[in-house]
Amino acid sequence: MCDSRSSLCSGLKPGYQTPYMPLISRLESKFGRFAIPGLVQIIALFQLLVLFMVMFMKPEGAEAYLRFLELNPARVMHGEVWRLFTHVFIPGHFSLIWALIGTLFMMWIGRGLEAAWGAFRVNLYIFGWMFAVTVGALWFGWPAPGLFLYQTLLFAFATLFPNEEIYFYFVLPIKMKWVAALSAGMTAFLVMRDPSLFLPVLAGHLNFLIAFGPGFLSERARMAQVASRRSKFESAKLPEGTFFHQCSVCKKTDLDDSHLEFRVLDSGEEICSVCRAKQTGG
Repeated sequence: MCDSRSSLCSGLKPGYQTPYMPLISRLESKFGRFAIPGLVQIIALFQLLVLFMVMFMKPEGAEAYLRFLELNPARVMHGEVWRLFTHVFIPGHFSLIWALIGTLFMMWIGRGLEAAWGAFRVNLYIFGWMFAVTVGALWFGWPAPGLFLYQTLLFAFATLFPNEEIYFYFVLPIKMKWVAALSAGMTAFLVMRDPSLFLPVLAGHLNFLIAFGPGFLSERARMAQVASRRSKFESAKLPEGTFFHQCSVCKKTDLDDSHLEFRVLDSGEEICSVCRAKQTGG
């Protein structure tokens, strides 16, 4: 999935394995050939194309064209099924400069996600979002802005590559985890101002919660387990030379090499960073 020579892949954050990963792997083996490579980039380019078309239309024509693309539940029920897909092509703003920057940014994110996940899982992530917001729009009349899709893609990228940097205004370096945190904060502020948006926002981010929620909770549980073990270890009076971590593969301990990092596996055993890198091919 990931080219080890890529600068993005070198910053890939480990973990976040979900209980349904074996199911996704089986689906990928059967249907992976139907995946659309570069789907994020395609959506970003179509959004830019829509912007160009709107810019050269008269105001009334542009308004009618955007209404033609939007996810209108009543029109969908009357057979206009293209709206289930075309609403993601509506630009979030109509400034050409920001649209160009946004397109390049999303294409960069798309390449990073596809390097880490592969085309099939990126497709699954995007179509899962479309299914969730479509159900919300058709059954409950919730809004389904394409902005939520781009935000969930940003969150996924920042979770996988938290320390990857972009240059704000092409000058100030800022890590992706802080970009995502700022975006999440703005959305949270929006929900606090209008609590009725809570469920639509939740539906619009359900793909991210499903993809990363179980792994995040598992990671927190493992950290709590390690912290508990460390607390017990430090509070106990143990003889000199007693180690705290030991790799179940190479049997090295934290006393053998203070630079080794250890991770608790699902089985409860530990593995050092060197052996983990060998197993994952990193």
